[in-house]
Amino acid sequence: MAHPQLNQYQAVKFARIYAIGAARGDLTVTNDDVAGPIDSSDEWIRQRTGIITRRRASASRSLMDMAVEASQEAIKKAGIDPSEIGAVLFSTITHPHQTPSAAALLADKIGANPAPAYDISAACAGYCYGIAQADALVRSGMAKYVLVVGGEKLSDFIDPTDRTISFLLGDGAGAAIVGPSDEPGISPTVWGSDGSHWDAVGMSASLIDFRDGTANWPTLRQEGQTVFRWAVWEMAKVAKQALEVAGVSADDLSALVTHQANIRIIDELAKQLKLPESVVVARDIVYTGNTSAASIPLAMHSLLESGEVKSGGLALQIGFGAGLAFGAQVVVLP
Repeated sequence: MAHPQLNQYQAVKFARIYAIGAARGDLTVTNDDVAGPIDSSDEWIRQRTGIITRRRASASRSLMDMAVEASQEAIKKAGIDPSEIGAVLFSTITHPHQTPSAAALLADKIGANPAPAYDISAACAGYCYGIAQADALVRSGMAKYVLVVGGEKLSDFIDPTDRTISFLLGDGAGAAIVGPSDEPGISPTVWGSDGSHWDAVGMSASLIDFRDGTANWPTLRQEGQTVFRWAVWEMAKVAKQALEVAGVSADDLSALVTHQANIRIIDELAKQLKLPESVVVARDIVYTGNTSAASIPLAMHSLLESGEVKSGGLALQIGFGAGLAFGAQVVVLP
């Protein structure tokens, strides 16, 4: 006999994103600010990456501060009570504690206890991984509403002299509320990983090396050419597959929202997809920088807030990065 508490929620056919919230670092860091230690220039950084400024958080603004701010905006816009949240998923690689999870603390701070809460470590693909899991949780009836957060304080893991990735990086958090829908709002997700390139994006050392005194504080670095080639050619295939499983074409899209890794990667993906001029391509990287798991929700939030895209349109979102991990889905804009 079924116990009523074991059937708290009902399975539903579809899920959608109700609202998105955002929080960025409180400091605006220019190319001139970062060029000196890497023996570079504003012109070189703009040409190679498209970045003019990046947003970073001051010492007094923590990853959790940004996550709470973004989450509270998403919850308010969605018009739900935090107690209705059935799960909290936090995609991050910069939570300063190995354990407990950032998600558990976030759930408490926003009033979502006793919702199950866990972190997702998929770097720049983490937000898309979170949306995929939220979609499944809502449709299965395991949760009515799910909070998905992509948040990073990458500046805690930067070597200012590193020429491979550090000058790209920014801080911020984006949050989404996913819940039941009468119409399809999140397509099947195309996702995966390629561990053969496990060390293409990662840390300069392990925490064990740091503990033992054989290495300095671990900082982020990457093999730029390996990542660039993989992102452009392999992710174009993933993006096309995501459109195919969603049953739409590039002409049906209102926006392309990729991980904000590098303007050249973004533009090449748009070219590979043969997007019509009517499709808005998110280029939040220009003023925010690369914020890893936060970049897609931050970019989508910017497009919606500026009015460049309208609620109800279709967006293809695709995340890719360390792991190497990737994930893509078509979503209805909240």
